[in-house]
Amino acid sequence: MTTLTWYELGCFLLLYSFFGWLAEAAFFALTKRRFYNRGVLTLPLLPSHGVTFTLLILNLPSFGGNHVFQFLATMAILTVVEALSDFFFLRISPKLRSGLEREQLFSGSKKGLLFSALLAGVYYLVYLMIHPLLLALVLLVPPLVLQLLVSFFGILALVDLLVVSYALRKGGPRSFTQLQQGSPQRALAVRLTYAVWDRLEKAYPRTQGLTPQERKTATFAQGLCMDKLVWVFLISALLGDIIETFYCRLVGGAWVSRSSVLYGPFSIVWGLGAVVLTVILQRLADKPDRYVFAAGFFIGGAYEYMCSVFTELVFGTVFWDYSEMPLNIGGRTNVLFCFFWGILAVIWIKVIYPPMSGAIEKVPARAGKAVTWVLVFVMVCNGLLTCMAMLRYSARAIQPESLNPFEEFLDTQYNDAFMEHRWPNMMTAQTADPS
Repeated sequence: MTTLTWYELGCFLLLYSFFGWLAEAAFFALTKRRFYNRGVLTLPLLPSHGVTFTLLILNLPSFGGNHVFQFLATMAILTVVEALSDFFFLRISPKLRSGLEREQLFSGSKKGLLFSALLAGVYYLVYLMIHPLLLALVLLVPPLVLQLLVSFFGILALVDLLVVSYALRKGGPRSFTQLQQGSPQRALAVRLTYAVWDRLEKAYPRTQGLTPQERKTATFAQGLCMDKLVWVFLISALLGDIIETFYCRLVGGAWVSRSSVLYGPFSIVWGLGAVVLTVILQRLADKPDRYVFAAGFFIGGAYEYMCSVFTELVFGTVFWDYSEMPLNIGGRTNVLFCFFWGILAVIWIKVIYPPMSGAIEKVPARAGKAVTWVLVFVMVCNGLLTCMAMLRYSARAIQPESLNPFEEFLDTQYNDAFMEHRWPNMMTAQTADPS
């Protein structure tokens, strides 16, 4: 497991975002004979590259230098991140399109698979040969200087994202006239909107924005959108918790809580897994079952592996350990469960999701929007409180005494007996050895 600090990881996130932007800008400059800012952000950053490399840094060391597994993990992580970034990229502004769209490169075709494998090879070579040198340089930077630099550029990137999001939400070039007819105080907003869209039109020639009227729809959660994914997450998290609870009752003979949060029967792993499978596998919905199974096999296994790494890294806890099972991969997943992921992917994308999607779209638009935001707020609060309770549970083994009123509240409300009853299979990283 990595010993990097959060600031060091943030530094790599920013650096690889910049290197990715630089590589894409150079590629299109050579092929198109002109400069393209391939990022949505105004800053020279492509966050998808940064996120991919950050996940590689966190996950690949646990494979113990096995190049085959590390390459397969690289390919799975790359595919997942690219698919999710494409989804959110296009959902920010539904008519934002490029003459060289990424989804053409990461399609379900053999050509797309070959391109993904070649790109994964490039990522893996960078990880093996360039990242160690970059790591040595980053570790030479004084911690305070690194913290200041990462904080400054992180805040700058966040402001950039907010400005671009505002411009995209306001529509495109066709809505400038309507914006200019507003109050004089909106002049700055108009100029920012125009500047963002002018840049995006140059980088993505077929870009056309939505007017405010075009953004209105009478159908709730139409297509694959954020509102629908929220409901997919909630429904799947609820069903996943129920399925696991009854499975443990049948196999173990006892009722065991399988929820991921303090309040409510919700399994976050199942909910997020359903979202990931929905976003990535939608493009394979019309393909034969074997393609969907293969994608689910690798993506599901990679997802389960990364969830295990995340919980151990962030919370210092281990929720499952398959070290005693044959064909396990670092104790975090195994081939049998990857096979189950493949079957689940076929059932989900072919059988379950289509009628679920139709049922969600039948919800009244206004009521659906309001209920969605209320549920998002409640689940965010539930998740944050769960994170705090887990962190305090891990810390109590080292620091039993509470240091402030909030820790005292956590120690009283969510003591060890409560946590161990809520998550009976949870172990701290010190007592578990997933490798």
